[in-house]
Amino acid sequence: MTVAAQDVTRWFHSFRFPDGEQVAGIKTIETLEREETEIFRGDMSGRSLLDIGAWDGYFSYAAERRGAAEVLATDHFCWSGPGWGNKAGFDAAHARFGSKVRAIDVDPLDLDPEIHGRYDDVLLLGVLYHVTDPYRVLEKAAAMCSDHLVVETVTALRSLDIPAMRLYTELELNDDPTNFWALNIAAIRHLLTRFGFTRIEVLPADLENVTWRRRIGMLLGREQNRRAIVHAWR
Repeated sequence: MTVAAQDVTRWFHSFRFPDGEQVAGIKTIETLEREETEIFRGDMSGRSLLDIGAWDGYFSYAAERRGAAEVLATDHFCWSGPGWGNKAGFDAAHARFGSKVRAIDVDPLDLDPEIHGRYDDVLLLGVLYHVTDPYRVLEKAAAMCSDHLVVETVTALRSLDIPAMRLYTELELNDDPTNFWALNIAAIRHLLTRFGFTRIEVLPADLENVTWRRRIGMLLGREQNRRAIVHAWR
């Protein structure tokens, strides 16, 4: 049964549909379009893409619109797991776009390149802080990737030069009990290198430019949990 956009009670992603209708989700279309330009480096023609944690599917459909030959959207946390969302928004958008994006309800740790294939591009957006074992989830995403991995996540402990991650108490991060960990940039770089990536780029660039004033502020407990987009290439 096709789910109509008006039947979706709550959207996380916002969309502009081909007929001009728009839906306003928690994440604004302006924010999503800005992130899209930071996540996709131009034309996707002929490439395959895996979107881990797709939710309503904005970035899956963006990849298809940009010419990707194959797109697989996966989620479990938001489609049938402990998150507050479901798959209705994804299905409604799929119908409205006339999309050929494939979808599988699967936990990130159950992804298997022998079963699900490997992809030129893998997106791991807004996932790491929701999982209890970010090391294994990032390792699994890397195993699914043949060329280019994009990670979007909350970062912490940027005053530390050594790889580290922070465990949050319940409701401490955005009043969300499903937020557990935040890695620092050094940890993300270290893990991506360990998992076989040779070139890494962090956005925004100033996340790695920690001045002594900012370092003191972090050590005094005034650290902000800033988000990062990290590109990694084989």
